[in-house]
Amino acid sequence: MDIILLERVEKLGGIGDVVKVKDGFARNYLLPRKKALRANEANRKVFEANRARIESENASRRSDAEKEAGSFKDAKVTLIRQSSNTGQLYGSVAVRDLIEALQADGHKVTKSQVVLDRPIKSIGLYDVKVLLHPEVAVNVKVNVARSPEEAEMQLQGVDVMAQVFEEGRDQGGFTEDYDPNAEPGATAEVQEDEAQG
Repeated sequence: MDIILLERVEKLGGIGDVVKVKDGFARNYLLPRKKALRANEANRKVFEANRARIESENASRRSDAEKEAGSFKDAKVTLIRQSSNTGQLYGSVAVRDLIEALQADGHKVTKSQVVLDRPIKSIGLYDVKVLLHPEVAVNVKVNVARSPEEAEMQLQGVDVMAQVFEEGRDQGGFTEDYDPNAEPGATAEVQEDEAQG
């Protein structure tokens, strides 16, 4: 189906572009959200008659979004979640969690503006894109950690999971006192005494 774009759509084009898209994409996404018109003669005439108004409205929305983008400069969100020893979260961080954290910081964000490629399922630092306007996007740094102290360490560049594995290697593992044939609960000294006596 040929359509006329009423706003910039990523990977398609800008205002006024006539592009061919699949029928379902046009019917289910672009047309209901008023992002496009069917490209017939009547709609082309209507679009050309209103082109200046549409472009000026888009320019004003873009300038508002650029002003709002200033408030997102160096925006960081810290989410404290429970995780396993390997860093895998017991749940995932979804768009809803990010929206709640951003709104708590005073940002006005909707679900459709947050672009999360895949759910966040482990602790660490992530960059999440927030689309304030089709032509204005900002990146928000998301810090997922088990505790505020761990979050602070991650912000300083410390690889928390590597540090946890190093500590585990120092404390765990086999020692020379380990005897695979020992009775459960018996210590090495008791077994030596029994062997000698």
